[in-house]
Amino acid sequence: MSETEVVFKQPPQLFSETQEILTKLSNILGAPVMCYWNSWRGSICANDVLAIYHLLERVGHTDKLYWFIKSDCGNGKASLRIVNLVRSHCKHLVSLVPLECASAATMMAIGTDEIQMGPMAYLSAVDTSLTHDLSPIDRDNDRVSVSLDELNRVVKLWRQNTEDKSSNPYKSLFEYVHPLVIGAVDRAESLSVMLCEELLSYHIKDSELVQKIAATLNSKYPSHGYPVLLQEAERIGLNAKPLTKEVNDLLLELNELYSEMGQKAVTDFSEVRSHSNEIMNILEGPNVQIFYQNDKDWFYRTEERRWITMNDNSHWHLTEKVDGEITKSILHIA
Repeated sequence: MSETEVVFKQPPQLFSETQEILTKLSNILGAPVMCYWNSWRGSICANDVLAIYHLLERVGHTDKLYWFIKSDCGNGKASLRIVNLVRSHCKHLVSLVPLECASAATMMAIGTDEIQMGPMAYLSAVDTSLTHDLSPIDRDNDRVSVSLDELNRVVKLWRQNTEDKSSNPYKSLFEYVHPLVIGAVDRAESLSVMLCEELLSYHIKDSELVQKIAATLNSKYPSHGYPVLLQEAERIGLNAKPLTKEVNDLLLELNELYSEMGQKAVTDFSEVRSHSNEIMNILEGPNVQIFYQNDKDWFYRTEERRWITMNDNSHWHLTEKVDGEITKSILHIA
């Protein structure tokens, strides 16, 4: 079969099904529900801000808004912009967290007035790691992320286990991590603390408590992925409460539908060529759904040991229900 005869795999678009669950949730909670969902390949990014703006303009202003968040990574600066935007459309904002809400998603959650968590939910540490142009390269020839906490632990172990206390661990460390990368990560750590303090200040007026929570999320935990469960969230000072079983069950149903939409949709031509149509980010509110879908070819460049993209037609999709009619269009976001 030639490439022109290949039928590209396409994930389903389940607008009617997800809207039905959103309506049930809104009726139970007595306020509109908005959703932010990432697939395992998606992440919180700056383009989400414009997509959420289009969503909120259709949802309108409201006294209270519930926000279902499911994501495990992304850009902290985008999280701040998103929270600022969402809060400008409501007086009271509540995040609904049935599953993972980690890293930059934790930043989004702490910017809400209340965090409701299910039995499988968790937040996480937000200590910063970044991928720099001078970062070390892994076995696939890709740049790896570097965490300040990891660097600090290497230096600490060096000093604990060397007899020569005057020796400089950075001299050896610079052979593996460029000094500009270390400087950039240190700067990013300061940014992470500042972002957390800014987000918490939206609803916490006690500056000492704000600083305490921000410091805890950035430096207390031994792992970036350490799960901050409901009890721990309450212990560190966050306004966290348990989700009711009825709401949690509906959110899990909604997550299942989003997971079906966000399933792998990769069509392989050969060992070195493929095409991806995966849905990465899904945003939804009453009568409107916006999602970002990959639409590009992948080619494995053997001599560089890495995948590159070609024919990239990826874009945002907008689905709306107006006067009983469902319409679909492309949302142009640069």
